[in-house]
Amino acid sequence: MIVLKDILYKVTINAVVGTTNVSINAIQFNSRDIVENDLFVAIKGSLADGHDYIEKAIEQGAIVVVCENLPEEKNEGVSYIKVENSSSALAIMASNFYGNPSANLKLVGVTGTNGKTTIATLLFQLFKNAGYKVGLLSTVVIKVNNQDYKATHTTPDSLTINRYLKQMNDEGVEFCFMEVSSHGIHQKRTEGLEFKGGIFTNLTHDHLDYHDTFADYRDVKKSFFDNLGKNAFALTNADDKNGAIMLQNTKAKQYKYGLKNYADYTAQILEHSFSGMLLKVNGSEVWTKLIGGFNASNVLAIYATAELLGLEKTEILRLISALESVSGRFQYLISESKITAIVDYAHTPDALKNVLETINSIRTSNEELITVVGCGGDRDITKRPKMGHIASALSTKAIFTSDNPRTEQPEIIIEAIEKGVEPQNFKKTMSIADRKQAIKTACQLANTGDIILIAGKGHETYQEVNGERSDFDDFKILETLLKQLQK
Repeated sequence: MIVLKDILYKVTINAVVGTTNVSINAIQFNSRDIVENDLFVAIKGSLADGHDYIEKAIEQGAIVVVCENLPEEKNEGVSYIKVENSSSALAIMASNFYGNPSANLKLVGVTGTNGKTTIATLLFQLFKNAGYKVGLLSTVVIKVNNQDYKATHTTPDSLTINRYLKQMNDEGVEFCFMEVSSHGIHQKRTEGLEFKGGIFTNLTHDHLDYHDTFADYRDVKKSFFDNLGKNAFALTNADDKNGAIMLQNTKAKQYKYGLKNYADYTAQILEHSFSGMLLKVNGSEVWTKLIGGFNASNVLAIYATAELLGLEKTEILRLISALESVSGRFQYLISESKITAIVDYAHTPDALKNVLETINSIRTSNEELITVVGCGGDRDITKRPKMGHIASALSTKAIFTSDNPRTEQPEIIIEAIEKGVEPQNFKKTMSIADRKQAIKTACQLANTGDIILIAGKGHETYQEVNGERSDFDDFKILETLLKQLQK
């Protein structure tokens, strides 16, 4: 139990009805989770408004209600706290409730369209290999040192974040790396957290189903850097024009990394193949198992972050050479018949272009490059023709298929993808709505030495259709089909 007035510290309060000198059991923002002596936060969501469930929460035992609009009728014995923003209040209260755990960690947030998972996960891997106790909050998994937990969102809700950070405190974790999504920032999930540093990767076409314009999307990302403290560092990609915008109002110490433009941390690709790259990072050579220019940029961000967190240069280079690729991020296998098969999460136009350009820079003109790609349903529809254009232009064959259609018809999504194909590329494309059949067709079309790319779902182990998730793992399916077809 904790006293209400203690968890309201730093919350912007407009009015108080009742007492703040009351002990609460837990904070909840879902009325169904309320038990006796809980605090209920009424949040206005995109699908439902928590203010409509205040009475239900009280019936189930809530003794404190935090809301933006006070109900007309108030229950005796219940304290009502009117706040400026319920989501912001929830984040700050969550941090206070768990004893401000981020202050006891070196917490680094990674934001941007592409590269967040790779950078956060590989930083976790690097610091773990260096002998530290480390935490990770990512799209793929949540890790508290040696314990793994299932991840449900790129950036979890603020209660979940702080609960895991508190667990990290209890287990002596020193460093934590966290993906920070635009949704998470916009919904105030990271408010109240004390970051040691922030990393900006890049900004490309994505999430315009949620953010009205690209400028809104950019400005939400920028607000993360605006809120960094003067003792933190802000590390941005000098090769992305938005990198400079991220730094405009930050109080943090500013650093840049880049492959093409002047920066504090620079790198060049000396050699590259499907087995890895030889890089020159700030004058020193290092071999990495990661592949592609986009991963050279990711490695550079990892190197810079490790140095800014105090690791020694030679040690960082040694640790980078041992890093293993992240699940579903340019994850590849070579079949018995010497077909190279790659699975990648590329689900934005820029990410798909990067992966295909990387493959084309490594392959000779003799091999076929067969790409299987789709687009998610109930998401940004404007990127669909762009994905079709890129896949058909940069592949020798492109198969358009279903991704996670959610509540949309896969055929309608595929039609939108097809609209981006230029006339000269029509003959190179085909459409197969069934994703497994599309992958099987790619395997059947491939001959010795050819390359298959399965793009869009990466690490995901499910396919979502009309609210139902069924098992679907691109990498496992690809591996099985290639073995079967070789018999």
